[in-house]
Amino acid sequence: MAKITFILGGARSGKSTYALKLAGKFNQVAFIATCEGLDKEMKERINLHKKSRPNHWKTFEEPKDIILALKNIGSNFQCAIIDCLTLLVSNLILAGHSKDSITDKITHVLTYLERKKIKVIIVSNEVGLGIVPKNKLSRNFRDIAGKINQIVAAKADEVIFMVSGIPVKIKRQKHG
Repeated sequence: MAKITFILGGARSGKSTYALKLAGKFNQVAFIATCEGLDKEMKERINLHKKSRPNHWKTFEEPKDIILALKNIGSNFQCAIIDCLTLLVSNLILAGHSKDSITDKITHVLTYLERKKIKVIIVSNEVGLGIVPKNKLSRNFRDIAGKINQIVAAKADEVIFMVSGIPVKIKRQKHG
């Protein structure tokens, strides 16, 4: 069974940097990127993120189908980073998926990981600390992302909340 570390926090809290640090202990790392470079600024962000990763890591760009990315990884890697769930949720909502469909997709990913022997680091934004969004699409996103975070946190072996670059362990790794 995969060992899952779930890292969440606010925007620019150090989530991805900490995920890279944890994965740095492994030689063979697969990075599953859910972000799409749809504009110039986002393409620049993607390039900066790529430069922050070791050259020998392999990047799999997959904005909507994490199981497909995991199948492409196969058993060739010791560790996989999925960065990030909130962008995945956004991509799926904008593609017309319902809350139930998105929840099912994440549940299937977690079930798939039960059969894998790999360290998995999942990154997501905590969306429940802000104000209630003004429009329906934003509220829908917040609600779905919050539910997905709860599902992943429940299954994760370890949950870390990032605050200003400081990791706070809120669920300790299971031993056994």
